[in-house]
Amino acid sequence: MSIKTEEMVLNMGPQHPSTHGVFRLKLHVSGETITKAEPVMGYLHRGSEKLAEGFIYTQFIPYTDRLDYLNAMTNNYVYCAGVEKLLGWEIPERAEYLRVITMELNRIASHLVWWGTYLLDIGALSPFLYAFKDREIVLDRLNEISGARMTFNYMRVGGVKWDAPAGWIEKVQETVKQISESIEMFNTLVTGNEIFQSRTIGVGKLTKEQVINWGLSGPIARASGVNIDLRKTDPYSIYDRFDFDVPVAEEGDAYARYKVRIAEIRESIKIVEQACSQIPAEGEIIHKKGARIMMIKPPAGEAYTRAEASKGEIGVYVVSNGKTKPYRVKLRRPSFVNVAILQDLLVGASIQDVVAIFGSLDVVLGEVDA
Repeated sequence: MSIKTEEMVLNMGPQHPSTHGVFRLKLHVSGETITKAEPVMGYLHRGSEKLAEGFIYTQFIPYTDRLDYLNAMTNNYVYCAGVEKLLGWEIPERAEYLRVITMELNRIASHLVWWGTYLLDIGALSPFLYAFKDREIVLDRLNEISGARMTFNYMRVGGVKWDAPAGWIEKVQETVKQISESIEMFNTLVTGNEIFQSRTIGVGKLTKEQVINWGLSGPIARASGVNIDLRKTDPYSIYDRFDFDVPVAEEGDAYARYKVRIAEIRESIKIVEQACSQIPAEGEIIHKKGARIMMIKPPAGEAYTRAEASKGEIGVYVVSNGKTKPYRVKLRRPSFVNVAILQDLLVGASIQDVVAIFGSLDVVLGEVDA
């Protein structure tokens, strides 16, 4: 005797704690197995690209903070770098070092949030508390140099807003040393845990071909054997001055994505340590014209810049018509691209694995619905 079942449609979100924002997944299930998945975006849409056309160039910088609000420094940087490319400005060396230090500290903080919330999503409370304790230390350093704890608005076209306060570099060196010690504790607490491994090993597998065909980037791509990190493969700023590795895995599952991000925290620590030891003791922090004027008027033209954010490749395409406001701004947001894979990735998975798979992508809805 066979039991006949009907397909059921379940809505996960748009108000679900494990989507970390207003995001809806329309799931078609047969029993416990997902037969179709439809990501539904647009609940948070802000119209940032269109808003940019109504602001002078410098006024749009705070809006980039609100894209991936966990990685605001890199968002600031890639937009400013695009405008600088149009202007043909050379950035002072000390400013470049401050940019790299703050971007890598922000990457560490972003990965810590992912680590803590991911473990919380799949049932572990303690890692969340440890992660946020260490993240607070990193945010203290970013607060001291920018005046904010999340939406930093620190980068400026031509450099940075302020120089580092006295003793800040030394405090940063102590902070990354402390984070380095915490990573070893994280490994002891979680990485070898049998329950965690059973929830992630072999779950949500992505092939290298899928990664390439869908245009995925960041830790997701590297966990499936795609060895691309723009800091190495297409160096920008002063990243070519630092010795660091690009963590890569071949398995392509949720566990591989976990291992890659943990390893990336270690590599960011290496970069910060080297930058702190190399930074010039003094020097200008912004281009001489950028320090004097707000009404920047790049010559007519277009520029595309990209950077390696914590979620993957973030890009900014800026078009100038020679006036004080950009004619067009187009954003390439990694979370927006990465989240599309769910319609392939979830098919055939069990309902119990949805949160473990979705969380392993580390999506921030601010840049999905920019």
